[in-house]
Amino acid sequence: MSAASTGGWVAAHDAVVGCAVYVDGLRLPGPWTHETAAAEVRERGTGFVWLGLLEPSAEQVRPVAETFGLPARSAGDAVRGYLRPKVARYGEVTFLVLKTARHVAHASPGGGGEIVETGEVMAFLGADFIVTVRHGSHSSLSGLRAELEAAPERLALGPSAVLHAIADHVVTSHLDVTEAFEGDIDAIEALVFAPGNPVGAEQMYLMKREIVELSRSVTPLAVVLRGVVESPEVREEVREGFRDLLDRLAAVSERIGSFDQLLTSLLYATLAKITLRQNDDVRKITSWAAIVALPTMVFGLYGMNFEHMPELRWEYGYYGVLGFVAVGCFVLHRMFKRNRWL
Repeated sequence: MSAASTGGWVAAHDAVVGCAVYVDGLRLPGPWTHETAAAEVRERGTGFVWLGLLEPSAEQVRPVAETFGLPARSAGDAVRGYLRPKVARYGEVTFLVLKTARHVAHASPGGGGEIVETGEVMAFLGADFIVTVRHGSHSSLSGLRAELEAAPERLALGPSAVLHAIADHVVTSHLDVTEAFEGDIDAIEALVFAPGNPVGAEQMYLMKREIVELSRSVTPLAVVLRGVVESPEVREEVREGFRDLLDRLAAVSERIGSFDQLLTSLLYATLAKITLRQNDDVRKITSWAAIVALPTMVFGLYGMNFEHMPELRWEYGYYGVLGFVAVGCFVLHRMFKRNRWL
């Protein structure tokens, strides 16, 4: 290996999570760098390279881009990350961005914080290679690589089969999130109609925000998968699999749309219950204010201390006033109680 090659490998090595050469669906033994793997495939004229990178820097991506002829603009996107799902074709290389998702369990749904965490998987697909770049700790593909290596007939279809497996993994992650989200919404629905309404409008808005984030990950995926189906690097045997993924993705999108509508209905119900509770509070405050107003008026009247006020010399005037106030307050209380203001 030349000094330049050694330098390129050292620069990229820390970001590499997997590099392998596959021929006829079987992984060739031995450690590989991105340069030696590419040279092996080109010398054989068959097989492909699967290189995986995790949150690489610009210095780590540069030698990989030079080896596989990756477009500079997309290589820069792979470094920055956190893009919307998209697909683009540059010469003989197809670049796509897929969003992964993971459900975050909470003790109480809508209790605050993230419910859906998103990550990112980018892929550069060529005739004899696939380079994957991941962002986010939960977007691991190590289990997927092992699964594919256990099924060499799938890997024998080339790098487009790997891309299909990655897309299937991403769609499945969104399906798992929607299923978990459905349980959260069921719990929220039960809380909304529970006595005392222990869930508030702010919690509902937080849930809707998470649904919007999930929708932003899922909705553009359909465009991406359609673009992949039309890519010439995708073998005909794999295209049907991508079409099946489109059907599954449509089902996920429909469920997310139904979640948003249900949450909107629950939000209206929550606001209605809050309004009713506020009305009850206002009635109670008004009732007690009316009850308190009677003794306040009477005691205020006899607290003026004018010299020639009537009834001041009545022997039982004090007890009569107290009795009048007590009876008046009792009557008002019973009236408000009968009208369900108290």
